Amino acid sequence: MSTDEALAPNARRLLAAGFMAILASGVGFSIRTGILTQWAEQYGFTQTELGAITGGGLTGFGIIILMSALIADKVGYGKLMVTAFAMHVVSAALTLATGPAFAAGGKPAAFQCLFWGMFLFAVGNGIAEAVVNPLVATLFPRNKTHYLNILHAGWPAGLVVGGLISTVFIGEDLFGWRPFEKAVVWQYQISLFLVPVALYGLMMLGQHFPKSEASQKGVSYRNMLRELGMLGAAVICVLLGLFFNNDLQLPTTAAMILAAGIWLGISYATGFHLGPILLCVLLITHALVGYVELGTDSWITKITGAIMAKKQFGQMLLVYTSSLMFILRFFAGPIVEKTSPLGLLFVSALLGTAGLTLLGNANTILFCVVAATVYACGKTFFWPTMLAVVSEQFPRGGAITIGAVGGVGMLSAGLLGGPGIGFEQDHYSSENLKGRDPAVFERYKAPEENQFLGFRTVGLDGSKVGVLEDNGQEAERALKVLQMEKAAKPEAVANQQKLVDWWHSVQGTAQQDKELVTEARLHGSRMALKLTSLVPATMAAIYLLMILYFKSRGGYRAQELIDKHEEAEMMVGGVVGPAEY
Repeated sequence: MSTDEALAPNARRLLAAGFMAILASGVGFSIRTGILTQWAEQYGFTQTELGAITGGGLTGFGIIILMSALIADKVGYGKLMVTAFAMHVVSAALTLATGPAFAAGGKPAAFQCLFWGMFLFAVGNGIAEAVVNPLVATLFPRNKTHYLNILHAGWPAGLVVGGLISTVFIGEDLFGWRPFEKAVVWQYQISLFLVPVALYGLMMLGQHFPKSEASQKGVSYRNMLRELGMLGAAVICVLLGLFFNNDLQLPTTAAMILAAGIWLGISYATGFHLGPILLCVLLITHALVGYVELGTDSWITKITGAIMAKKQFGQMLLVYTSSLMFILRFFAGPIVEKTSPLGLLFVSALLGTAGLTLLGNANTILFCVVAATVYACGKTFFWPTMLAVVSEQFPRGGAITIGAVGGVGMLSAGLLGGPGIGFEQDHYSSENLKGRDPAVFERYKAPEENQFLGFRTVGLDGSKVGVLEDNGQEAERALKVLQMEKAAKPEAVANQQKLVDWWHSVQGTAQQDKELVTEARLHGSRMALKLTSLVPATMAAIYLLMILYFKSRGGYRAQELIDKHEEAEMMVGGVVGPAEY
């Protein structure tokens, strides 16, 4: 078999369908992020309510990947992809029903449509991700790195398509041109998200889905779990403990006990098998990948937009870097042929470190573009190549081990990346503003401390800073909405009135305050990026140690998974031991 030969005659059709499923996720993510303002204006949502609609996307995504990976080999890839397709369609239908729901039941009904639409969107994304990764690894067993990178080129492609759709439909006066009115466009944008959904549904219609490599070779479900082992389960359960505590708001002790109970359950299912240390290291490393890749993207868009003096330029820079990632992911195979997956990851980590450091020091448009280009080249190959390494080294794990990697990355991004980078920005922004003008800091500081992994800081009050940025327009609009809302709680109206009254009291110094606050927040953002550059630097050190480890064993090689009947024959001939493959 040549390195490019596929396992099944419909392999490339299934690859294209998987690509389209991930592209649909990227398009939907990009479009929905871009229309939050329209929802606020049309249905009267406050920023807190919008946060509730979009909250938990990455962590929920990670949980669904883990759950789906555990059942993928038992249920079958085809059935799960039908479920993912149904979730995407129902998600779009619920979202498009928001207008009629608002007319019939007001803002509460509109909120429910959007909340559950976003929730089912995340479920569909998680199921699809849990299927297409092991599916492509199974279809192209001799060239996993190349084809997994092609598969995941769908994500940046989706971001590009979604970003361009938002730019065309909304315009935001980016170049003095706005072809459509905001009041009517978001429904059209969501409808366009259904195009790639319909395409991947048609591509998968009537297709035969192979079982994972492990299932085909007769590996039992218990042995798949044993490949994850107690060590791998421990990494997952630490993140689950954070999820129970942060997202589900369980007390710390209860969250730890619940996570420990899940770990003991998995350990029992494996026969208390420790599992490979290398897989544990790869899971920890992929948690760092989730932190640095997904955790930084939204912040970088905001920071570069501020540096370039126009938010839309930051969005267009994201479109540019996503386009670059899309192109580069098609060249992973030729690069790996000249080095190895770990060599590619090592160089990527070095570029990621340099790119984030440069972004943390950028102060002009050209500097931003150059720095973002370096960073994009660095982060391009992280996610799919890590999936390939795990699949190549631990094929006995089937969908479980490759799903564990994806789930850990998403959980880390949602629980550590986003909040951690936000915490760093709060700390350095407040420190800068307090040092330059303590009185201004007192006016804009948050009423309570922020906490992250035991660290504490007093950040700037997001509500007050938001009021300052738009000269009180959103605050006064939200107050009118609450005053007209019959179901609004009196304390919510009182709190919003208090914010508006505060704005009226500081309008006299607002112009001077805005300059100081803007500079302080930009300083905090830059410092956060510089600190985040330590994450890919740590990854580079880990990859280098892995390269040296494999070199001591004769070099990096993908493990061959032997059929249980072949294994028995080889054991009779004295070729291989029962635990080898």
